[in-house]
Amino acid sequence: MQRRAAAIYVAFFLVVGAASYSLIATAEEPTIGFENPDYSLEQGDTFTIDGQQYTATEVVTEVEESSGGGHGGGGGATVSRSATFAWTNQSALYTETWENNSTVTYDGQEWTVLVPNESDPSSATLRESIDRAGILANDTNADNETVTRNGQAYVIVTENGSSTLVPASEYFPAPAEQQISESQSLDYNGNQTSVDVAADAVTLSWNAPRENTVQASNHANVSLSGQTYLVHFPTNDSVQLTQDFENFRAQNDDIDQFTEQKNGLWGVTILSGLSVVFLMGMAFLPSRY
Repeated sequence: MQRRAAAIYVAFFLVVGAASYSLIATAEEPTIGFENPDYSLEQGDTFTIDGQQYTATEVVTEVEESSGGGHGGGGGATVSRSATFAWTNQSALYTETWENNSTVTYDGQEWTVLVPNESDPSSATLRESIDRAGILANDTNADNETVTRNGQAYVIVTENGSSTLVPASEYFPAPAEQQISESQSLDYNGNQTSVDVAADAVTLSWNAPRENTVQASNHANVSLSGQTYLVHFPTNDSVQLTQDFENFRAQNDDIDQFTEQKNGLWGVTILSGLSVVFLMGMAFLPSRY
């Protein structure tokens, strides 16, 4: 009687376990997908948002293989997808700061920036930087270095076997100077440039094109022209942009619900299997009567 009852319960749990496992095996897991995205793109495609043209310069899928440790360990793969979007800002703002007493390159020459010692200066002086070492190196009659006598710099010039100390201020050419002020516009590297003079520096500013890029991974957000889009990869070599965030959340909820139900079925399957083993073991215990 004990074994007969156990057999009935074993059959019951086998049916329950098989039924739950069959549901696990045949259930189709929901996935993320959008039928009408705002943009469907492949690498190299261009698109326009609020008058700004963008290019999907890269649509990349990378698979990183990983091996399991130990004997008989299995391997796995991690798939990552990303897209890079590029655009050109035709009137981006650039700035450059020239510190007081610093050496800068302007109009093909080197200059020393001199800001007057005032609380609110409106102009500054650019003084030509004289290449003294180069001038001395090119003069076969002069020593390659200046010397100092009584606090004054001299150049030793030798002519007809006689050496003469020539004051550096007389030997080297007088540096050229030019004024720059806040009222003028400079031609700096081909750009019309505004000037702002502060107590310790000169700031140049101009507008010119600038290349920009932004990268986003699968199911991440990306901001383009002040608008936020969700990035989705329907295939390894295509990408979609959508603002249907509500649909995305609903699909994620479906996936979470499916995972929860699947885990519950696995629990039923495992519990049924354990019950079968337990009942069979109890059925074959020796009777005390």
